[in-house]
Order: sequence, then structure tokens, then C-alpha cells
Amino acid sequence: MTAAGLDSPFDGVEAAIARVLDAEHVARDAVTQASATAAAMTEEARAAARALAERTERRIRAVRAAFEERAAAEVAALDAAAAEAGVRHELTSDELARVDVAVATLGAELTRFGS
Repeated sequence: MTAAGLDSPFDGVEAAIARVLDAEHVARDAVTQASATAAAMTEEARAAARALAERTERRIRAVRAAFEERAAAEVAALDAAAAEAGVRHELTSDELARVDVAVATLGAELTRFGS
């Protein structure tokens, strides 16, 4: 064999270095792509969390408003009942007659058991 036919002893080393550099380049690209994917996933998760928080806040406001409306209606009903209870009611003659009958009946019942 002639010297021209022999491969340089460094050709194998250079090829190995080139393969390592290519693999490093591919790995670096993969890490960059993974970082970009992770950043996009993180932003999507944050957007979903913000949307959930906004929906939750709207629902809480709606529940509070409904509660306050019901509470105000109940207070108004209680105020009306209190005002009505404070109004003096004049008994009609029929009502007075029924009271007289009830008092007489009760008096008869009470005296009958006592005898």
C-alpha cells in the first residue's frame, strides 16, 4: 500500500468529532424546541387559570347579588309585617259577638269543671 492510499489517522477522529458536533447541534435544537413548547404550555395553563378565575368571580357576584336581593325582599316583608302588626285593628260588631260567645263558652267550661 502506498502512503497516498492510506487514510490519515486523524480522519476517524475528525469524523467522530463531526458526529459529536452534529449530535450536539440536534440536542441543542431539541432543548430549544422543548423550552418553547414548555413556555407555550405554561402560557396556555395561565390563560386557562385566568379564564376559570374570571368565570368563578362572575358566578360569585351573581350568587351574592341573588342573595342580597332575596335578603332585601325578606327584610321588606318583615318590615311590612311589623308595620301591619303595629296598626290598631278595630273589631267589627260580628267579631265582638264572636269574642263574647267564645268568652261565655270558656267561662261555662271553666265553671263546669270547677263544680
